[in-house]
Amino acid sequence: MSLPATMRAVLLTGNGGFDRLQLRDDIPVPYPGPGEVLVRVGAAGVNNTDINTRIGWYSKAVADATEVGGTTGIVGAEDDGWSGAAFSFPRIQGADACGRIVAVGAGIDPVRIGERVLVEPVFHGSSRFDGRYFGSEVDGAFAEYARVPSPHAHRIECTLTDVELASFPCAYSAAENMLTRIGLTAGKHVLITGASGGVGSAAVQLAKRRGAQVTAIAGADKAEAVRALGADRVIPRDADLAALFGDEVFDAAVDIVGGAQFAAILACLKRGGRYGVAGAISGPVVDLDLRTLYLKDLRLLGCTILDEGVFANLVGYIERGEIRPLVATTYPLADIVAAQQAFLTKRHVGKIVLTL
Repeated sequence: MSLPATMRAVLLTGNGGFDRLQLRDDIPVPYPGPGEVLVRVGAAGVNNTDINTRIGWYSKAVADATEVGGTTGIVGAEDDGWSGAAFSFPRIQGADACGRIVAVGAGIDPVRIGERVLVEPVFHGSSRFDGRYFGSEVDGAFAEYARVPSPHAHRIECTLTDVELASFPCAYSAAENMLTRIGLTAGKHVLITGASGGVGSAAVQLAKRRGAQVTAIAGADKAEAVRALGADRVIPRDADLAALFGDEVFDAAVDIVGGAQFAAILACLKRGGRYGVAGAISGPVVDLDLRTLYLKDLRLLGCTILDEGVFANLVGYIERGEIRPLVATTYPLADIVAAQQAFLTKRHVGKIVLTL
């Protein structure tokens, strides 16, 4: 097929408020280089990382919850990306993409053209922890076309829509990666925070798929929805964990919230327990009593770069119907500000997805 010269895309022009998101229709269509494919994006999910990057939350100068500057940006934030390197503007964001391959670069078999794919959002570099995030260090899915390394464009064959499939990549791979790192197996008891959000709701489903017992933390108005995903018990966000559980109840914890409950979560872990974290929406700076850590032989695991096989496994789960998409609502790409405003209210369960 012949490709257009330009495309619609949303450019992030700098750190700050919604005014930094600029919808354009004159962005050059990227051309796939050696080892790359060009994906025509059908749908793209909205994630915390999009907002974190826009407001400058990854800056080490910031200690606030993400909601503090979600609308206007954070005063004093620096231009750090999640990798710690200075962020480069303008950037097309968007970590979640479902679409079809429409062109291939040198070294890629043209038979791939026409494949329906999910994009694995963390691109591996020259070493294990050399990663580039789709929509952060490289242009992402908030555009009609996106350039992707061929190994990170995973063929998928199923009857789900582009919108449903776009709800999976970032949240579900982050959740599956945490469960892999903490070694969650059947019969183990796991505590999952932020269980109504994209990563949390994914973690509930994926933990139940492994046969684990799940206690989830979510707002009272979302408890039934989280239970419907498979949670054995749902407790309120402001619950006193010590009063409810005492010490040494959970084999593991999956945390995307951080903030004030961090110490209480560690106290609830059994000796030898594991704590996996891939977010800190309630605050990145926490209190840690080192005696809790070493006297209980706990393991604290930061989880960003995906372990080998995590995304390929996720594609298999989707194709076999072992997990299901959870789409809260959709917006057209042109309404990205409204989509992020809705995201920041945290009233939804699951994912908000942009259509192209």
